Amino acid sequence: MKDDELWENTKPEINTPYKGLYVINEGNYMYGNASLSYYDIESRQVHNDVFFNTNSLPLGDVAQSMVIRNGLAYVVLNNSGKIYILDANTFEYKGKITGLTYPRYMHFISDIKAYVTDLYGKSIAIVNPQSKEITGSIDVSTSDNQFYRHSTDHMVQFENLIFTNCWSYDNQILVIDSDTDEVVDSIQVQEQPVALVIDDFGKIWTITDGGYTINGTTSTPALIKIDAETREIERTIYFNNTDHPIELKLNGAGDRLYFLNSDVYTMDVITGSEPELFVESPYETVIGGYYGLAVDTITDEVYVADAIDFVQQGVIYRYTSNAEPVDTFKVGIVPCEFCFKY
Repeated sequence: MKDDELWENTKPEINTPYKGLYVINEGNYMYGNASLSYYDIESRQVHNDVFFNTNSLPLGDVAQSMVIRNGLAYVVLNNSGKIYILDANTFEYKGKITGLTYPRYMHFISDIKAYVTDLYGKSIAIVNPQSKEITGSIDVSTSDNQFYRHSTDHMVQFENLIFTNCWSYDNQILVIDSDTDEVVDSIQVQEQPVALVIDDFGKIWTITDGGYTINGTTSTPALIKIDAETREIERTIYFNNTDHPIELKLNGAGDRLYFLNSDVYTMDVITGSEPELFVESPYETVIGGYYGLAVDTITDEVYVADAIDFVQQGVIYRYTSNAEPVDTFKVGIVPCEFCFKY
């Protein structure tokens, strides 16, 4: 596909206020139907397929994540092996970063340096967002893993250290020194850590799905609390073997967790309390349509992405911090991630 050859088209006139929400719609694997939706938080207007409608350019195959820096949005497309760059206010195409294997998430170290994790690559890519070039790599190959490499995913930062969960058929959280670009430590957790956040008290939280099979999990799923400074596990909350928890988000104060385990749950990170139900899912099975989660760090409103049957348009549910319904709107196929534009 000549993805640099932009077609002539009439661009839609969309007013994008200061605060808005991007919904990253994964699309179906090998179908090239990933898309971006933009939601006006104040007016509650939703605009679907804004990237294609603005640029007459398909977004790509399997959109994974997005991050905004200095007015530019970086959309990570894993099966396309690239990152599209667009103006966060106008949706206009500004360039791309290519040469990646199966990128997952992007984390900025500075304006000229960012890390890009990879599901299948044997390294984490170091990129210069300004020159749009890969400038180096961090080796994550290992003889201990059955695939001879760690599958890196989400990233959080504590001082100069970057922590990344190794999700696919793995049980490690790698610790990277961002000054030397080297792996300096690893933390073993339950099988398949799928998410990673760091609260306002220097505690890292990860949630593991246990390696899901039809009859349950291959190991017990868990919610795990790790001290970022000592790298010691401080608390482990175990789920049932038939559970399949995914996603993990924090509120604006960084003192309350939210996660998906069929239903939506929440938990105070300070008191040591147990998770409590926030919103009940309409799905009877553990692997249901609830597929994505986000928390507005200004209002603490919660957004839940429902992929329904993973074929038709997905639906987003918006709730107050007290779990009261605010809005419901349709987006693209398989909504998976969110990115706030503050």
